[in-house]
Amino acid sequence: MPLEAQPAADLAGPRDANGFLADMPVPDRPRRVVAFKAENSRGTGKTPHSHRRGQLLSVLSGSIAVSSGEGTYVVPPERALWIPPDVRHDTRHLSMTQLRTVYVERNAALAMPGRMAVVQVSPLLRCLIDAVTDLPPDYDESAADGRLVSVLLDQIAASPVTPLHLPLPASPALRGVADGLLADPADKRTLEAWAAPLNMSARTLERRFKAETGLSLRAFRRQAKLFRALEMVAAREPVSRISDTLGFEGPSAFIAMFRAAFGVTPGRYLSERAGA
Repeated sequence: MPLEAQPAADLAGPRDANGFLADMPVPDRPRRVVAFKAENSRGTGKTPHSHRRGQLLSVLSGSIAVSSGEGTYVVPPERALWIPPDVRHDTRHLSMTQLRTVYVERNAALAMPGRMAVVQVSPLLRCLIDAVTDLPPDYDESAADGRLVSVLLDQIAASPVTPLHLPLPASPALRGVADGLLADPADKRTLEAWAAPLNMSARTLERRFKAETGLSLRAFRRQAKLFRALEMVAAREPVSRISDTLGFEGPSAFIAMFRAAFGVTPGRYLSERAGA
């Protein structure tokens, strides 16, 4: 049986010298959904590929960057990325990442977004994804398992699209700056310090960075902090440690930024994540 048809299996297979997975096509099984669990190390990923099915990448912990002709999406915990059928994309894990991947048959994906989109994973959707991942590959579409899949598909289609899209620059030089900030959002280097190794002025760097991402370097750094904060909050790191790691003046400043971005405090975010 092809690996991607196996529920609850870790993602494995042939990898290149950088640890990136070679293309592994999703099997043409007569089921609307094929799902599995995966855990990937930081820096690994999958080279450009596409699927005949739509794909929902649901992140439990860590974060993943997915690039296509539409741009680059960075997906933090408790969010999922919908990728329509036939969209060519590559993946890169920015940290140790735990995923649930749901492949949706083309006709069953007609109600989903027509382009790549980051969606909120509600407690109900999270439970449905886990339950469907544990189904046998040849589950009975006409019985209770098929009805469970129908509810899952309805919930994916109804999930609100979130603005948590962190665009990455296309040019290698600016991508290095972005990668540096994603690796260490607390890096306090000035525009001049980032620009000097690139033989650019600070003004040129800012102009080019905004042209390629739509964000100033300052705004990008703030978004990178938010994404890392989501990772650490989901891992139940203490607020004081998160604040120190991300370079805030104190926990109150971090909590204020988190609440401004997500509408709740980190503690409330955790309770909602648990379904409270």
